[in-house]
Formats: sequence, structure tokens, C-alpha cells
Amino acid sequence: MRSRYAAFAVRDGEYLWRTWHPRNRPPAVILDPDREWVALRITDVVDGTADDAAGIVEFTARFRQITDGATGEQHERSTFARRAGRWFYVDSL
Repeated sequence: MRSRYAAFAVRDGEYLWRTWHPRNRPPAVILDPDREWVALRITDVVDGTADDAAGIVEFTARFRQITDGATGEQHERSTFARRAGRWFYVDSL
């Protein structure tokens, strides 16, 4: 989860696409050029250890709109699955 947040923060759409589960990943990841991600707070983690095949991460990510300075946040409970030893974002609950 933290690596995907960092990818949003540095606008690395390729990394986000590669770490999206193949069964539901979009054809392309299009990032909002006006959105600056400024903070991540993880509030819950269920499973997701080295011995698990799946996990859930609940988080709140704060952002700022570059053009007008407006702020907001995205709250999500995301599911992840491990394939071939790598974690992939599946969807949000």
C-alpha cells in the first residue's frame, strides 16, 4: 500500500498499473496532474503478512489541488492479493 501511495505522489502511473491485479486493472492509469498527494495514514491492516495470500488495508490519503489549493482526502479499504510472491491491488471495499 505504501509503495502505491508513493507512486501516486510521484505520478508513476506505470508502477500503479503493474501493481494492479490483472483481473481488474484498467487499460491505462491516468493521474490527475492537478492533484498533489501530501499524507498517508493507515488505520487498519488485516492479514497481508509473508504467510498470507491476501490482505486488506484501510487508509486515508490527503491531497491538495495545485491550481486552487483546495484540500481533501480519500478514505478507502483496499484488498490486495499475492501472486508469484508479489502483492497486487485488487479493489476497494
